[in-house]
Amino acid sequence: MKAVRDYYDKRGAEAAGAVGRMVDRVPSIRDRLAAAGVGSSGLTAVDLDSVPVLTKDALPALQRAYPPYGGLVAEGTPVARVFASPGPIYEVQLEGEDPWQWAAALQACGIGAGDVVLNCFGYHLSPAGMMFDLACGAVGATVVPGGVGSVEVQARVVSDIGVTAYIGLPSYLAALVEAFDNLDLPTDRWHVDKALVTAEPLPDALRERLVQRVPTVLMAYGTAEAGLIGHEVEPGAGLEVPDHVFVQVCDPESGVPVLDDSPGEVVVTMVGAGTPLLRFGTGDISRWQLDEDDRLRLGGVLGRVGAAVKARGMFIHPHQAAEVVRGLRDLGVEGGRYVVLRDADRDELRLELVAGSGADRAVVTTAAEERTRASLRVRPLVTFVESVPAGDVLVDAREAI
Repeated sequence: MKAVRDYYDKRGAEAAGAVGRMVDRVPSIRDRLAAAGVGSSGLTAVDLDSVPVLTKDALPALQRAYPPYGGLVAEGTPVARVFASPGPIYEVQLEGEDPWQWAAALQACGIGAGDVVLNCFGYHLSPAGMMFDLACGAVGATVVPGGVGSVEVQARVVSDIGVTAYIGLPSYLAALVEAFDNLDLPTDRWHVDKALVTAEPLPDALRERLVQRVPTVLMAYGTAEAGLIGHEVEPGAGLEVPDHVFVQVCDPESGVPVLDDSPGEVVVTMVGAGTPLLRFGTGDISRWQLDEDDRLRLGGVLGRVGAAVKARGMFIHPHQAAEVVRGLRDLGVEGGRYVVLRDADRDELRLELVAGSGADRAVVTTAAEERTRASLRVRPLVTFVESVPAGDVLVDAREAI
């Protein structure tokens, strides 16, 4: 595709120049270039492509090697907040109005001054809540920091204070609409007319249902490391890539950039102030596409590569899942595994456990729920089975969407 080649030529050259200017302040990037046999001066896009992709799965080990942030924060950069995402992965918020640069996605959705936004991403340890909170402030909107949970309380908030916009998971928006209706709240108090959704799939059938109550529902995509990576301008027309990131779609095995519309891993290079990334593999699968005006767009998130599994907007890492299951042995659990399923429009994390003859299943269930929520940040559905298949302790059984 000519559009892909043109994009790579232009943005790749810009990214190479920016990496060259930052390399002395970022030890991990300096070392990765050296390991690839690439000098730090006169960098080209071809030089960058010779550097192996840094996977999200590798971040915990990288942060242990370059404590505390993996050498990914430029020396001398002021840090406003530190988050601890599952992994654990320590992620920083830089000082500034909109450090993750989500404002463009909000503006495309029509969110701005005068809006009251219900932000249904978590504020506790994970960065998503603050990420969108700051973006709302940047566009002049008022924020209700709802987080995840207490959906009936949030439905009453929507009614009582006149919420006009929503940010969060698409499945949670569906649950919010359902809760509003089940509480028999006045229909003329539903003023939510725009929603920016992210962190899980938005199937066509779900979007069609949502727009019956929320006329504008747009999808966006990003990560804690890179911030905004792409967002819809029109429903279903693909994701526009912002200027602050250089995005490649790469072969998951070789890391070689794909030059057509074949699927591959989304790989990001971002050289802004403070937290530069070089060939960071998000683990998400996408492809390039053209919109009706032949503008280059990402085709959304089509799946995952790597060991981590994303469920309800949270990454679950196999080693953490295994730690929870092993820890239940003190209660008589003989084995277990986590299985991620899709129930209608919602992810379900099922914990299948094999209980020994002396195990108190009620006690095991309570402990398994509490320990899973504490470690993985997702509430599980605990079930007891006779046996679990040998193999992975974390299984993604969802069909590709």
